[in-house]
Amino acid sequence: MKVLIADDDRLSLLYLQDTLEDWGYEVETVADGQSACDRLQEPDAPMLAIIDWMMPGMDGIDVCRLIRSRVKDRYVYLIMLTSRSETEFVVEAMNAGADDFIGKPFNVEELQVRIRAGRRISELEQQLRLKASHDALTGIYNRGAVIDILEKELVRLGREHQPVAVIFGDLDHFKRTNDVYGHLAGDAVLREVTRRVGGVLRPYDSLGRYGGEELLIVLPACDAAGAMEVAERVRSAVAAQPVQTGFGAIPSSLSIGVAAAGPGQGMSCSGLLQLADAALYRAKAGGRNRIELAGE
Repeated sequence: MKVLIADDDRLSLLYLQDTLEDWGYEVETVADGQSACDRLQEPDAPMLAIIDWMMPGMDGIDVCRLIRSRVKDRYVYLIMLTSRSETEFVVEAMNAGADDFIGKPFNVEELQVRIRAGRRISELEQQLRLKASHDALTGIYNRGAVIDILEKELVRLGREHQPVAVIFGDLDHFKRTNDVYGHLAGDAVLREVTRRVGGVLRPYDSLGRYGGEELLIVLPACDAAGAMEVAERVRSAVAAQPVQTGFGAIPSSLSIGVAAAGPGQGMSCSGLLQLADAALYRAKAGGRNRIELAGE
């Protein structure tokens, strides 16, 4: 687990770093509050931070307040480190958003216990967020999470003028699979299909389960031509070979609708999804295991 230490006292920082590294933590260090804030707002930031109260510029209280107001997509466990242990200082730190409070000079055993508690809480919070945003069967994003990602990309489209595209995929004859082989076989097919789809996407693409057998893929910085290339990789990967299950080899294929939005179009989330859904309907009507582009 990564831990950030923010302390302008060089000796204190090095001692903390050595101690935590001896306990098996991956430690990052900064010497001021602004650097701590910048690092904790990055996507791969540590989930636990030890922040010294007194630092030049932005102090530990300011760091806590800023992180609590700006970081909403995850929870950062904040431990305040200070030589002031009076009740009013503890209350001020907690009101600012600190989770725990350790006085200087600290007791090593006490520090270990408090960091261990913070780690448990951070890991539990991550698990709860994962359950809230991911589909239990396939492990990919659930409907709410992938739509939220699409809405954010459309906001970015308006701000940075980068295109965004979506791929709507629907498993062909999935009801027949469930009827003939059973729902456990259908579950196995759906898991393998999502695995194949995820394997051919770009690292920054997002895959979600939109409905029962419907998949939604969000493609940032991707125009219609690029989205069609990705869609063909997805279609080919799914249809390449039957899915091997405990109930036999089951053929699989996707019908796909593609829609893209470019700068200046003022496209809404629902509007883009409707275009992709209409294209998907044409792919189904056209014989399945095929791709249709919205507008064609």
